[in-house]
Amino acid sequence: MKYVLDTHTHTIKSGHAYSTILENVRWAADHGIKLLCTTDHGPKMPGGPHEFYFANLRVLPFYMEGIIHLKGCEANIIDFEGNLDIHPRIQSRLDIIIASLHDNCITSRGREENTKAILKVMDNPNVDIIGHLGNPSFPIIEELVVKAAKEKNVLIEINNSSFKSRPGCEENCLKIASLCRDYGVNIVMGSDAHICYDIGKFQKSEEILQKAKVPDELIINLDENRLLKYLKYKGKLKDYHL
Repeated sequence: MKYVLDTHTHTIKSGHAYSTILENVRWAADHGIKLLCTTDHGPKMPGGPHEFYFANLRVLPFYMEGIIHLKGCEANIIDFEGNLDIHPRIQSRLDIIIASLHDNCITSRGREENTKAILKVMDNPNVDIIGHLGNPSFPIIEELVVKAAKEKNVLIEINNSSFKSRPGCEENCLKIASLCRDYGVNIVMGSDAHICYDIGKFQKSEEILQKAKVPDELIINLDENRLLKYLKYKGKLKDYHL
């Protein structure tokens, strides 16, 4: 498999996904994925798990079914000051955090305010990835966000699921990917899988990166060590030695 990691996957605990952690991990292992992140929705998402679920993810081993498994969350940005729906103490226990705007957790206020929310959440050292930035329901000032991602060492996601679930995102994603190319910002493709069969599938995201002529060195998914080194640099994965 060309792409060896998937940073954005959900389980039945998200409330509207259909596979267990073990089903996801086993499917990933059988299909060439070397590193898988479980990033269930934060508790403000209708049907999402309680904070205790994320606090107790520590019981899961680092290696599962022969692959690296990272314990994370797709946390909801709940206000325009960049606050998330899980407590900072619990955030600090997780291996990886995606921060996303969802319309059932916050109401869009236009490009300036939406951009402010993203810029503020990037100030949170626990946040590693900004999820599905191309969502047309939350217009942003793309260049400001990409420049801030470079400055604050945050990864930008091109979300493969968005091309079905968020119609009209293609143009936004292409613009974001092109800006990432211009500013040298690292990109991660996330499947946003809500069933195990979608893990590691990035066809539409890959097409966007090819159109934007994003160089391989900016694409995290090509080497699991790129993500591991990034997280280690941020002070995470303290017990893991590269």
